[in-house]
Amino acid sequence: MHERMTIITTAGRPDELSDELAQKAHRALGFPIVPRNKRSVQRLQKEYGKDVLVAGKERYELFRIGMEKPFFFHPNSAAFRLKRVQQGETDPLIEASGLKIGDHFLDCTLGLASDSIIAANHIGKSGRCMGLEADATVAFLTQVGLQTFATDSSILSEAMAAIEVMHMEAVEFLITQKTASWDVVYIDPMFSSPIEESSNFSALRQAGVHKTLTEEWVREALRVCKRSVVVKERYDSVVFDQFAFKRTIRPSSKIHFGTITK
Repeated sequence: MHERMTIITTAGRPDELSDELAQKAHRALGFPIVPRNKRSVQRLQKEYGKDVLVAGKERYELFRIGMEKPFFFHPNSAAFRLKRVQQGETDPLIEASGLKIGDHFLDCTLGLASDSIIAANHIGKSGRCMGLEADATVAFLTQVGLQTFATDSSILSEAMAAIEVMHMEAVEFLITQKTASWDVVYIDPMFSSPIEESSNFSALRQAGVHKTLTEEWVREALRVCKRSVVVKERYDSVVFDQFAFKRTIRPSSKIHFGTITK
């Protein structure tokens, strides 16, 4: 799998912690560490011609060449969605997928893991939630973030800790799986065109790997799922009709879910 050329550096004023975090990223990703030497991220990008991963005191930040803002892990909308669930509301992902306690949920497009957090909370400790991420750096930042993000919510913390993160392209992984080995297979192609979103989701759009849903992808997802394949896309996406997904209409939202049920 092709990976972008990246260098790792520390925060502007490095200390022992940021040095340790830089080493951790180096061990996981294999990218070289470059001393900061008071240089700006933009100067480092220009001098080395590479993306820059900054190991800061509080978090990692990925600055890819051409990005308007850095990418970093944050649970984003998942925190608000969990609060609504606690108040008795039904989350649209849970409604569309029909997830049950103890289910095995496979997220083919993990990104920031917002949907997997909701799924992991719903299926509970007896379930299994795995997220696939095709971009090695995004997978690393999300995995570390899920393990270390500071929150006062025990429910959010437990859901994040329950997610297994794997750096792998979705179809390549699906091919290795046994038939009917996951209850629900979930796909979020990241939307072909922008909608209203958080600034960090916008950064993820620029940082992550984007692939169009294919016949092979849908075919393998259907083989691997035990009950259903769920896709999340813009309301005007051709994906729903192209692959015969039964759409869940959400009049107040530009994001719709589609389901193929066995």
